[in-house]
Amino acid sequence: MEDKGKGSERFGGAIANLTEMALNLESLQKLLLKKAVFVDEETFTKASLCSEQARSIKVLEQRVETLERELDAAITAAARARSEKRQAEAAEKAAELRAQDVTKELENTSKVFELHMEELRAKQQEISKRDKDIKLLEAIIQTLGGNEAHKRTG
Repeated sequence: MEDKGKGSERFGGAIANLTEMALNLESLQKLLLKKAVFVDEETFTKASLCSEQARSIKVLEQRVETLERELDAAITAAARARSEKRQAEAAEKAAELRAQDVTKELENTSKVFELHMEELRAKQQEISKRDKDIKLLEAIIQTLGGNEAHKRTG
């Protein structure tokens, strides 16, 4: 029994909706008859052409806006790339200067090392010469010492 009650309730609601829709349609029809403008075929064709052109213009305007956004993005990307290039060039120049500094420092160190080596060779030659002088003096001393020992015994 409850199902029949629900069904008739729904049916009543549907009828009320249909009645309201019919009234709205009738009201719309009256409004159209009062406001409608009837035109000949040529005027309708021109109006249709204008409407089509307006739609085309709207589509083209949207395309222009899209292209402008893409252009702005490309300009921004190009500016970013230029900035990154400048930074890379500056870093490269700094690295080159650092390499030059290191090379100069290495050359200076090599020169200092060469000077120290020359000093060491000179000292080594001096030591070698003094060593020879000492040996010569020792030989002289031994020779003189041997002669004195000979004179005392003789």
